[in-house]
Amino acid sequence: MTPPDAPRNRWSDLDRPPLNAAALRRGLIRPGGLWSSLDVVETTGSTNSDLAARAAAGGAEGAVLVAEEQTAGRGRLDRSWTAPPRSGLFFSVHLTPGGVPVERWGWLPLLAGVATATGLAQSAGVDMALKWPNDLLVTVHGSERKTGGILAERAGDGVVLGIGLNVSLRAAELPAPHAGSLALAGAVSTDRETLLRAVLRSLEQWYTRWRDAGGDAAESGLQAAYAAGCATLDRPVRAELPGDRSVTGEAVAIDGDGRLVLATGDGLQEPVSAGDIVHLRGVDGGLT
Repeated sequence: MTPPDAPRNRWSDLDRPPLNAAALRRGLIRPGGLWSSLDVVETTGSTNSDLAARAAAGGAEGAVLVAEEQTAGRGRLDRSWTAPPRSGLFFSVHLTPGGVPVERWGWLPLLAGVATATGLAQSAGVDMALKWPNDLLVTVHGSERKTGGILAERAGDGVVLGIGLNVSLRAAELPAPHAGSLALAGAVSTDRETLLRAVLRSLEQWYTRWRDAGGDAAESGLQAAYAAGCATLDRPVRAELPGDRSVTGEAVAIDGDGRLVLATGDGLQEPVSAGDIVHLRGVDGGLT
């Protein structure tokens, strides 16, 4: 048994083995493919910050940076993202969608959600739902739990997409009551290399399809795929908007710009492009 005060090493938790960077490169980097490099670091503050710095310095598209542990991981609205070492997948990718109008780049975090959910359904056997705009949900003991999130940031001439996923977190390790993990959702596999390969391959497929369609979400099938997997649609929600404003209504559609369309009580339809979405049980405001 390891003494409690012993320094942690790569094999200190045998249930959570380290990633094999060389094996991942062999499985993912190929001539003509999207992924151009893949690095795994033991610990860093934020893979998004690190990869954004590389991108600003002229880094190539298709770079992937994975961390076994993030000490300053970030989500939307500057929320923190923390988890035990090797308990999840914490990685960022650099994309430069040349030929796609910048106004369509807002679809990239939604694309990452579709790709991640698709890859995990195939590799982990877990049904995953999307909460607009960038949360990944699983069902644990009959309730929706957040198990992942996506953060997109402009960097250089492109975008850095960060994806964080709780993979093997145990109940006692969850950071909040509404959090979950693939393990707690009954995943058939929590092998992180298998999961990462599946997600990156799915991301390459969806990104290539969307880019080849000039960023047209309808033509590429992205808009329909996102709507099909979105748990926010067809339910009452509250959108907490910039400027301390909120709107309550039924989420009825994802429009061509990736905005969430709310049907409000006064008969209007209001598109929401940015904000924090709260799923409600009913118009009385009870939370799910």
